[in-house]
Amino acid sequence: MTTHDDQLATVAEIMKETRIAVLTYIAGDGSLVSTPMGNQDFEHPGTTWFLTERDTDKVRAIQADPRVNVSYASDAGWVSLTGTARVNDDRAKLEELWDASAGAFMTGGPEDPTNVLLQVDGATAEYWESPGKVVSAIELAKGLIGRSKPDLGDNDTVEL
Repeated sequence: MTTHDDQLATVAEIMKETRIAVLTYIAGDGSLVSTPMGNQDFEHPGTTWFLTERDTDKVRAIQADPRVNVSYASDAGWVSLTGTARVNDDRAKLEELWDASAGAFMTGGPEDPTNVLLQVDGATAEYWESPGKVVSAIELAKGLIGRSKPDLGDNDTVEL
């Protein structure tokens, strides 16, 4: 039987192996907008962090309606994290997460007040755990030739 801690560990593994996550938020006109965001380290999958500039349509939209979804995909599987986002001005956390790639996309450095954190507090995470590339290919081939329905891993939702 899979425990809540096992589920969280699976979600965390998939998230940590993802280089670029996709943040989806609600624009002022009600449309959904998705944007790639560099994945940052986290202590618990229930709270994730992204670096951004304060004066963006994304930040304004999130301040008006904080509901977001963040999707992660890696060889380990896929995660769809739902929750809320907010701007966080924690300079120490921004410095901790700042790296060379942030400098390539953002002006100034971690001390620049135009650079901020987006803190995403997750509520639930739906995940699909992949059995790996080779097993997935074999299972897909079995399904294509009609022997059986492919077993492409486990899918579940976990409360964060």
